Amino acid sequence: MLEFAGFLPFLLVIGLAAIQLGLVGYGANQAGSAARAGARAESLNEGTGEAAAASAASGWLSPSASIATGDTVTATVTVHVNAIIPLFDGWDIHRSATMPNDRTGRELTPP
Repeated sequence: MLEFAGFLPFLLVIGLAAIQLGLVGYGANQAGSAARAGARAESLNEGTGEAAAASAASGWLSPSASIATGDTVTATVTVHVNAIIPLFDGWDIHRSATMPNDRTGRELTPP
């Protein structure tokens, strides 16, 4: 019983670290999906990328997006994963996605 009581704090820290690692992985997945959604939306309709990226990620991750346009559209999304382990502040995760700009080559000529 005494050995278990001495080992219990290590087990708790390992369990919390595993949960934290899962949250960071989830945040990276959400940031990547939001970046792709933002780039896709912006490549089709100008001005819709940031809203699409923000709505594609979970709200508790506080997503923020920035869009750069040209011949291609690049969406960069940053999410913040809070720490569940004391002594840590959390992590900002950045992901980018680039897609061709479908608006640049469009011509409105009749068939």
